[in-house]
Amino acid sequence: MGGHRDEKTNERKRDRDRQKRGDRSRRERRRSRSRSPHNDRHRRDEKPKAEKPSRRRKPSLYWDVAPVGFEHMTPADYKAMHAAGQIPAPLLQAAGQFPAPLTQAALPAVGGIVTRQSRRLYIGALPLGATEDELMVFFNQQMHVSNLAQAAGNPVLACQINLDKNFAFLEFRSIDETTQAMAFDGINFRGQNLKIRRPRDYQPVPGMSDAPAVNVPGVVSTMVQDSANKIFIGGLPNYLNEDQVMELVASFGQIKAFNLVKDGGTGLSKGFAFCEYCDVTITDQAVAGLNGMELGGKKLMVQRAVIGAKNVVVANAHAPVQIQVPGLNGLSAAGPASEVLCLLNLVVPDELRDDEEYEDILEDIREECSKYGAVRSLEIPRPIDGMDVAGLGKVFVEFGSVLDCQKAQHNLSGRKFANRIVVTAAFDSDKYHRREF
Repeated sequence: MGGHRDEKTNERKRDRDRQKRGDRSRRERRRSRSRSPHNDRHRRDEKPKAEKPSRRRKPSLYWDVAPVGFEHMTPADYKAMHAAGQIPAPLLQAAGQFPAPLTQAALPAVGGIVTRQSRRLYIGALPLGATEDELMVFFNQQMHVSNLAQAAGNPVLACQINLDKNFAFLEFRSIDETTQAMAFDGINFRGQNLKIRRPRDYQPVPGMSDAPAVNVPGVVSTMVQDSANKIFIGGLPNYLNEDQVMELVASFGQIKAFNLVKDGGTGLSKGFAFCEYCDVTITDQAVAGLNGMELGGKKLMVQRAVIGAKNVVVANAHAPVQIQVPGLNGLSAAGPASEVLCLLNLVVPDELRDDEEYEDILEDIREECSKYGAVRSLEIPRPIDGMDVAGLGKVFVEFGSVLDCQKAQHNLSGRKFANRIVVTAAFDSDKYHRREF
């Protein structure tokens, strides 16, 4: 039994040895073929293959190319800003996204923070109880009514109100619409004239206008920009409020901007103001007419506010000045002696239509003027439909003497009549009797 097992074991060993020898023989034959002279010569004669061109694509010249100044943004971020109207129009024109004007300068980059600062406005002097929704609806309506909205939809995107201090911040959808909304500075909202300013962190966008391009009719801005037509009005009585001073200034023409400077602590007038007229051609007339005028026991000092601008100021502010209000030729504050006194800013045409109200006004004026002397006659031109009435809006009082007229002028100048500041001036007696008002 034992010899039989040994024989099988030896046979298995011999089989494994034969298998190993066969494997070595095959490997040697393969090596021999690979080292054959024929194969070596074939390798030496074989030409090297040319390198295949790279299949990597070149960067596209058209897809997802960021405009100048927005290279740092991803296409998704730029698309979102564009859809929200946060990309200024000049930058879109520079990028070729819609036709540009004939002369369009390239603008530098505008970051996201600067863009948001340029789309916000500070709204001050809010009336008590104003809500965010109410304020947004009001400004969205005004933007569309005034044709300042550049697209359909709401220009105002958000509103935040500080109820403790009565101010708010509005956020607009575009920089251009934000700038145009500055034209509403001074607009009346629920009985309050709103104060509209840029935020303190505002940074102007290079190449873009910082001021609105239009003036909204009926809105007087509370911020008078520095210009050659900015007027300084000094010597105002401190008890006069904004409406009273504005009525005096508006007697010469429509006001574009007005600001009565007040004390920050008390809120009282400091006695001087600044203004600008819509029609700049009447600037000189208003300066000459207001300068030296007596008002509440004080004499006004009026001149152009900008240094170096053309100044039409009387050398002696206390000397009589010629009032040059359009249509009031021959009217003077204290010129040639006259028995006739002209009262300005006393009445408005609508008050003179009703007969009973007209008689009441005549009686009030006659009674007050009689305190300073004998009143010979009194004329108040009344409106007539379809006719241009000379002297409409003025009151003419004829006194018994020149001295009485001057006394009345001194006492009535600056007085209030129906909450309007009275402006007085001597009037030529010959023209008065010829009714050349």
